Amino acid sequence: MLQEIFSPDNRVMIFITKIVYSVYLNILWFICCIPIITAGASTTALFYVTLKMTKNEEGGITRQFFHAFRQNFKLATKVWAIMLFVGIVLGVDGFVLYHMRFENAFWTIVTAIFLVAVVAFLIIAMYIFPLMARFDNTVRRMFLNSAILGMRFLYCTALMAVIYFVMAFIVINIFTPAIVFGEGFCAFLCSYLLSRILEMLEPKGEKEDEEEEEEIISEENPDMERTVL
Repeated sequence: MLQEIFSPDNRVMIFITKIVYSVYLNILWFICCIPIITAGASTTALFYVTLKMTKNEEGGITRQFFHAFRQNFKLATKVWAIMLFVGIVLGVDGFVLYHMRFENAFWTIVTAIFLVAVVAFLIIAMYIFPLMARFDNTVRRMFLNSAILGMRFLYCTALMAVIYFVMAFIVINIFTPAIVFGEGFCAFLCSYLLSRILEMLEPKGEKEDEEEEEEIISEENPDMERTVL
């Protein structure tokens, strides 16, 4: 009985192993985010690996993480710079609106517009890095596709928001050491929700491309192309 429970082929053990991998990925993600400007590439690399983990195709965790980090660095850095700028602007706007409350229709309308912008920003933030991890496209199309997917799959969007909220709540209010799971575990859970959606976006023949991709990764070929959404 115990032998079956602790067997590497047991589904429970496989899931536990993946959780351990997500903790390790969280450490890699955090270290690569320290320069701040590299946070976009680091998050994209994180989702690149976690999306493969959902299909049991993770292979060498460290190798694949840094392969995706290097491959997506330019695009992910551009996207991250835009997201960071918009996030700062929204943060300043929120601070001003909160401290300049007026009981009039104008303030109510402005606040409503601000809240819509915040929701749109959060939706894009949850989808854009997984999309970059799986598809090649322009910066403009990445933002547009992220917003469209977030609105189209509202149930998935809500579940991902809950995952991030629960993790933040636990770390801040209940058990701070749970930060060791942090973004890595959240990305892992969200990847399970996103994997089916991203598969629907893949054209026929993508599986063959993925098999070729594994060979390319092992050879450290920097000229790999991926599907365009």
